[in-house]
Amino acid sequence: MEQAYILITLGVLFLFGLAADRLGRMTRLPRVTMLLLMGLAVGHSGFGLLPPQAVGWFEPVSVVALTMVAFLLGGELTRKNLSRHGRAILTLSISLTIGTTLIVWLGLSLFGLAPGMALLLGAIATATDPAAVSDVIRQTRIRNGFTGTISGVVAIDDVWAIVVFSVCLSLIGVEEGWAIPLIDAARDLGGAVILGTVIGVPAAYLTGRLTPGEPQQTEAIGVVCLTAGLALWLDVSYIVAGMTAGMLIANLARHHDYAFNEIEKIEQPFMLLFFLLAGASLNTGALWTLGGITLAYLALRTIARIVSCEAWARMTRVPKAESHLYGPALLPQAGVAVGMALVAAETMPDWGETIMTLTIAATVVFEVLGPPLTLFAIRRSDGANAKASES
Repeated sequence: MEQAYILITLGVLFLFGLAADRLGRMTRLPRVTMLLLMGLAVGHSGFGLLPPQAVGWFEPVSVVALTMVAFLLGGELTRKNLSRHGRAILTLSISLTIGTTLIVWLGLSLFGLAPGMALLLGAIATATDPAAVSDVIRQTRIRNGFTGTISGVVAIDDVWAIVVFSVCLSLIGVEEGWAIPLIDAARDLGGAVILGTVIGVPAAYLTGRLTPGEPQQTEAIGVVCLTAGLALWLDVSYIVAGMTAGMLIANLARHHDYAFNEIEKIEQPFMLLFFLLAGASLNTGALWTLGGITLAYLALRTIARIVSCEAWARMTRVPKAESHLYGPALLPQAGVAVGMALVAAETMPDWGETIMTLTIAATVVFEVLGPPLTLFAIRRSDGANAKASES
């Protein structure tokens, strides 16, 4: 009987996903938001229609889905794209990381939070949701300098987020040994890069040989699952490992016509489940637990993203029509932030409940409201570019 429940639930979730996709096209809302709202409605914060074991599927589904996203994001970091947008990607991601950390830290400290807790929350606030941003870009099918830059930023800014978070954690937890968080971060990121290289280099030369020009679907699934599984086994970042492998394949595989065509074909069912289950696992109760502090944190992160992007745009002389769009486009936040919050809660148990509550609250808001703002920004950038070309 349990197997019947699993199959029925999967069938219903896939059909829900199809309905959400169609509804998103009709209402011009991002598919991500529609899926999250549907998941929220059927999950424990909504009508509780999903069987309890369904929420347990979220972790394995998210690992595979996010590894696929990482491969696709890595595939965007080609020599051509990096030569065109590389400087913008690097400077914007650093500006966002530093600006968000400082503004959230100072703001929450003035609001009355312990400076150490505020610093950790500032570091956690720097993380974004590459899956949501990438999905919105693919939904619009708009390719321009703006989408190229934000694709690159979400590919690497979680790396900066982990580094800054580890530094902040080491500064606060000096009595327990400041070097431990930094060593853990170096092991996580360095090990992921090594793993991505070990998988990416052979895959670049071996895949796409059976069917000339493109890797087969079986090859794509095999490489993605192998990367995700080994990353979990070695306890390193599967997102960084997938991004590294994807970047190497895209740059080294000269015999590929399009290296990630098969991943894009198989990605959709995983992404549907991922966003539906993400919505089902969200805890809306966290929004009200801390009242004013929750609102302050949400407002400070939003202001920090906008101010950091505006400052970067002025320093780098970004076209005026696009300069106001980067901040709203980079608001979505999800898994990496929750992961850092869990580490912070374990390391600083006295602050654990507050950090987890604020992070989960931010995830609910920015996952639901962030993608529509990303969609708005992308469409505005396309309109601005069209007007510039006409003039």
